[in-house]
Amino acid sequence: MADTPATISFPDFYIPDGVIVAEAQARTSHLGIGAHPDDLEFMAYHGISACYQEPMHWFSAITCTDGGGSVRSLPQAQLSPLEFKNLRANEQRRAAKIGQYSFVQQLGYSSQQIKTRAGQASLVQQLESTLLRTQPEVLYTHNPADKHPSHVAICLAALAAIRRMPPYSRPKKVYGCELWRDLDWLSEQDKIALDASAHPELAEKLNACFESQIAGGKRYDRAVLGRRRANATFYDAHNADSLDQLWLAMDLTELIEHENDADAIPLHDFMQTKLQRMQASILDALKVDR
Repeated sequence: MADTPATISFPDFYIPDGVIVAEAQARTSHLGIGAHPDDLEFMAYHGISACYQEPMHWFSAITCTDGGGSVRSLPQAQLSPLEFKNLRANEQRRAAKIGQYSFVQQLGYSSQQIKTRAGQASLVQQLESTLLRTQPEVLYTHNPADKHPSHVAICLAALAAIRRMPPYSRPKKVYGCELWRDLDWLSEQDKIALDASAHPELAEKLNACFESQIAGGKRYDRAVLGRRRANATFYDAHNADSLDQLWLAMDLTELIEHENDADAIPLHDFMQTKLQRMQASILDALKVDR
């Protein structure tokens, strides 16, 4: 018999193995900051699998919104908004348990809130607090070229929160991961390939946790695995596949390496450089020696 879903109040802090909060935070080596329940399981699997069953490495997750605005199937349409949010929060908890996360923190913002000035300020403050307590080595979040406005809002908030940390406490690597827009368009020097091939049975179990999304008519479970496999094949045109599954990301680390705000690279300039490199690579390929 399935467990009775817990009634979850936001913000929610869930520790699958029951250690105290301070320990769950302190042992975190890899941290994901995502917009919705299921985003991190899809885009940050590289970190989840790197920590799975590894006693010296722990993945932790921050899910910023309640997921209440997602597509619903007919049975779920009968649920109240509160019941549906609770369903999604329980799915996220279940993924954390299966993936053996150190913790999952669900902040419970609405998608609209995080796109307002006040919502961003509040979110940045909460993220900064957790970042200072975890100080992860590696951080995964959305990339600034994502086409989902909520994903971009989370990317902006995550970068702002990291920039408020002392430089010595910041992550050593920050990856902006593809999701609602792939990153295959990046030039080769800007494209980071994250190995997503480990523990394939775990990946399938994590994807299957989010039945509310799958039943709602979005087969993310198939699409995510399909993209990982496609990335692995199309990543390198001149060599045999060395990995079965890849997920693509931007390296955002240079955006948080400054010591003073005045020295920070503007995100607009960072993205413009990447777009110009891609444009140049396309146009250069069209040139014919005369």
